[in-house]
Formats: sequence, C-alpha cells, structure tokens
Amino acid sequence: MSSIPRFATRLFLAILLVSVVAAPHGAAFLAQAQNLGQRNVSGSVVDDRSVPVAGATVFLKNQKTKSIRSYTSSADGRFRFAQAVMSDDYDLWAEKDNRKTAVKTVSSWDARKEFETELKFK
Repeated sequence: MSSIPRFATRLFLAILLVSVVAAPHGAAFLAQAQNLGQRNVSGSVVDDRSVPVAGATVFLKNQKTKSIRSYTSSADGRFRFAQAVMSDDYDLWAEKDNRKTAVKTVSSWDARKEFETELKFK
C-alpha cells in the first residue's frame, strides 16, 4: 500500500517538472499565436492606364462588424492598413472624383500576413 503514495508523489513531481520546463515554450507559443491574428493590407491605386492615383480614398470595411477604416493614397498611389484581424473578412475599394474601383475581398481563409493588391479605376 505504501507504493501508491510513492507513485502519486513521483507522478506529481514528473508533472511539475514538465510544466516548469514547458511553461516558457507555452508562453512563447501563445505570444506567437496572438501575432498570427493580424495582417497588413496594402497596395496601390491606379487608373485605367496603370498610372498611380494620388489622393484616392481607400476603404477597408469589416464584413462582420461593419466598421470602416479609410486611408488616402500617397503621391505614388500607395495605401496601407495595419492590424486587420485575420479571422475577419473585409471589403476593400477606392474612390476619387465620383469614381469607384471594383470591391475586392480580403478573406479570412487567406493565410498571408501581408496582403498586397492593386485597386484599378476603370
């Protein structure tokens, strides 16, 4: 009967040892998992001749929450949205002078952390 408490003590010590050794790795994994939750959405806005369009308003709409973020394209037509949640789907488009590009979807199924695209006025 004395072997059962000895076994329980050894089992407890083994579990304790594994948890102490694995804890730093577990914390690193959790931190990495949190970083996997966000992406950058960037690209360029161009006209029908592929010339960069400065001053276009680019919209990023979260399909779940309906919140909309906007960005004004730079002199070289570039835009960038940081910290887009990877588990959400987004609509992305640009507008300028009563013109609008086609709406593109940034899908939660797309695993890229850096989503790069071109928004083209027709």
